[in-house]
Amino acid sequence: MTGANETPYLLRAARGEILDRPPVWMMRQAGRYMKVYRDLRDKYPSFRERSENPDLAIEISLQPWRAFQPDGVIMFSDILTPLPGMGIPFDIVESKGPVIDPPIRTKEQVDNLRPLDPEESLPFIKTILNTLRAEVGNKSTVLGFVGSPWTLAAYAIEGKSSKNYAIIKNMAFSQPEILHSFLSKIADSIAVYVRYQIDCGAQVVQLFDSWAGQLSPQDYETFALPYQQQVVRQVKETHPDTPLILYISGSAGVLERMGQSGVDIVSLDWTVDMAEGRKRLGRGMKVQGNIDPGVLFGSQDFIKARILDTVRKAGRGGHILNLGHGVLVGTPEDNVRCFFETAKQVDQLLAVPV
Repeated sequence: MTGANETPYLLRAARGEILDRPPVWMMRQAGRYMKVYRDLRDKYPSFRERSENPDLAIEISLQPWRAFQPDGVIMFSDILTPLPGMGIPFDIVESKGPVIDPPIRTKEQVDNLRPLDPEESLPFIKTILNTLRAEVGNKSTVLGFVGSPWTLAAYAIEGKSSKNYAIIKNMAFSQPEILHSFLSKIADSIAVYVRYQIDCGAQVVQLFDSWAGQLSPQDYETFALPYQQQVVRQVKETHPDTPLILYISGSAGVLERMGQSGVDIVSLDWTVDMAEGRKRLGRGMKVQGNIDPGVLFGSQDFIKARILDTVRKAGRGGHILNLGHGVLVGTPEDNVRCFFETAKQVDQLLAVPV
């Protein structure tokens, strides 16, 4: 165990230390808004090759680290990456998104799924995370991430991205026993995957239940929350000291329920005021977020003002500064740089009347 001054800054905050400023990283901080990424994508057009070839994934993960020195470096991957190891093949089509064919629609398909063995099906993850830890040392925190069961089930059952989630909701409300069986199997495999990421070098892991915000509160309690809890419970049994973050898009209606998942940190999107979010979750819950990614299209003075407003509302301690969703395509790189530079000076800036 390293001393506090040698422990990466974001990890210290995630474990509850009160620091001079909130640590900062961005969801999707590696990706299409960066020219260096687009150049690499042109050379390697397959998303799965970019995310599953360790050399490419490491390079992409480190691009924002080299450019902006965020407090968190998240591995370049996808929430669907573990599905083939369970027997669910997928592809990602540029400008169209994920395609799962055949989609999961029957009890027989669910019964035939196999438990995830990441050593066998995801060996590249170990190379990626080991290397990221070696590259950034104690200067940044290495984050892993996974999809949560509801969201992974939604992709697998819909077969692609969806606007109304009609197919999975049809199953939820007419054949719930099939869906519950599927969700439980996914939860067991995702817990194995989280533990594997931690063993390979991830110091914090974020769970993306991106589509759970499309559920009513009562359906969230039935189809999302219990399986988030199943993942968290299994991970905490073996890795109790690794902080876990939960992110949901459109989460204002289920925010308090997110706090019941067992995670250490709830990531807020921008539809919740930061001060109100902290009040609703209680001061015992650490938070992440929650600046609208669209803010990065504003002037740099506007970006700075929004950062300071968010940090003031979050109060001291228990806050990791982030966007409320991923960086948008077309975001000016200079504005991303301004975001990170302002975030790192926020203690000085807040000491001066603005």
